[in-house]
Amino acid sequence: MTAVTAAPPSSDPAIIDWRGIDHVLLDMDGTILDLAFDNYFWSELVPQRYAVLHGLSVEVAIEQLAPQFEGARGRLDWYCLDYWSRLTGLDIAALKREIRHRIAPLPGSAEFMRAVRDSGRQLWMVTNAHRHSWELKMEQTGFAPHFHRILSSHDFGAPKEDPRFWPALRAQHLFEPSRAIFVDDSLPVLREALNHGFAHVVAIRHPDTQSPKRAMDGFSAVDRLQELLPIA
Repeated sequence: MTAVTAAPPSSDPAIIDWRGIDHVLLDMDGTILDLAFDNYFWSELVPQRYAVLHGLSVEVAIEQLAPQFEGARGRLDWYCLDYWSRLTGLDIAALKREIRHRIAPLPGSAEFMRAVRDSGRQLWMVTNAHRHSWELKMEQTGFAPHFHRILSSHDFGAPKEDPRFWPALRAQHLFEPSRAIFVDDSLPVLREALNHGFAHVVAIRHPDTQSPKRAMDGFSAVDRLQELLPIA
């Protein structure tokens, strides 16, 4: 795939000509769902339970886990619940289910997804989340019926920020990026998507309702999906 050579879009919201869009591809965590759940889970709950399991203070637990987190960043292991269960000794999937009540949509997500479906366009969720994670979140929110397809990077052998991801996905699921929009909250993921010819690559500036908005320099950006409405 040839890299995009055009100047990157501004940080202003994308002006989308929906007549040229057939497929809408959405990330899950931080795009349709509040990233506050995951940030609490990994930065607070996991260190707390790890500390109890191994007889450590929370401070020491954080010190021990930090290099493990950093070492896995950008690899499929970073998103693999089985990997973290083996490394920590915790049942990560069960721990997520224990706090499932914290899983919440971002405002406007359901409205946007209904509008896409009602327009007759294909709506796909494309996530790095492990199956146990995305299935729990779809179960909790009831969002699964909105999507024509739910695709996880674990089924393609590489995370979305890896150059191998989009070719692997497109080998199994045909769509034309030049007639598609992709929305995500991760800069590494967005940068990689930009190299694959999407008509629009849009960033989410406010993925965690409990944290400040983030700068998404070099990308068209919105706080919420509903800002991309209307869809004709």
